[in-house]
Amino acid sequence: MIVTRLDGKTYDLGDIGITLREFRPESPSPRTITEQVEGLHGAVDTGTTYDVRRINCSFYLKAVDKHDFYLLRDEVFALFDSLHPFYITETYNPGKRWLVKVNEPYSIDQQRIYGFFDIVFVAFQPFAESIGTTGTPKTFSEDVWQFGNGLVAEDYTYTHNTNSFRIFNGGNVAVSPLQMPLRIVFKGPSKGLTISNATTKTVWSYDGSSSTGDRIVIDRVTSTKNEVSIFGSTNRKFITLSPGFNDIQVSGNTGGFEITFDFRFYYM
Repeated sequence: MIVTRLDGKTYDLGDIGITLREFRPESPSPRTITEQVEGLHGAVDTGTTYDVRRINCSFYLKAVDKHDFYLLRDEVFALFDSLHPFYITETYNPGKRWLVKVNEPYSIDQQRIYGFFDIVFVAFQPFAESIGTTGTPKTFSEDVWQFGNGLVAEDYTYTHNTNSFRIFNGGNVAVSPLQMPLRIVFKGPSKGLTISNATTKTVWSYDGSSSTGDRIVIDRVTSTKNEVSIFGSTNRKFITLSPGFNDIQVSGNTGGFEITFDFRFYYM
């Protein structure tokens, strides 16, 4: 297992002397809201979301001697400190990571210089995410992609300068900026700029204008022009991306432009 802190520090458990025995994510836990309607059988399904995801892991550690065991035990406690979330990556699944915290107390069973322990992690975002982003070259030589990342080609393009194009989401989960990072950057002149995704029927629009050299950024649910908020001049909506290809349309540009989509892929 690889542990990555939010500050970018990375720890390979094998190098520390800790071996991952089992990595067992539970299945997604559906949470369905229903309504009872008088005179109708059963219930009305009003929508389903997923609850948090538990990941059950078993480990053992090997110390140099009995004195080293206690030092290594304390290092484990510090490594999995959960005041702040951290990422875990199973090395057999190296292109995906989970943002987690430790969910409950655990203890380390000492047997001479060996220690055995189980940890239950909880992922509040119940999906794994790709380590690479759409800005990372789509080649396996980058060491952040794997066959399970959903990539079937290496020529996906996320920067465009035409009014119609397609954006590929390699995950099997829709990307919603309400919960996931999605950054769209438009550079160029426009008046009444509109960006729409015909696949998800979502539209973002801006009543103002921009000039050559201006930079409009839609970062999750916020919108800025040259780092100044323009949210009040937009339709206060956002773009979502379905799994697979998304058909994007840009209108309102009054000259040459460039638009870039930056996001990660998400997986059940």
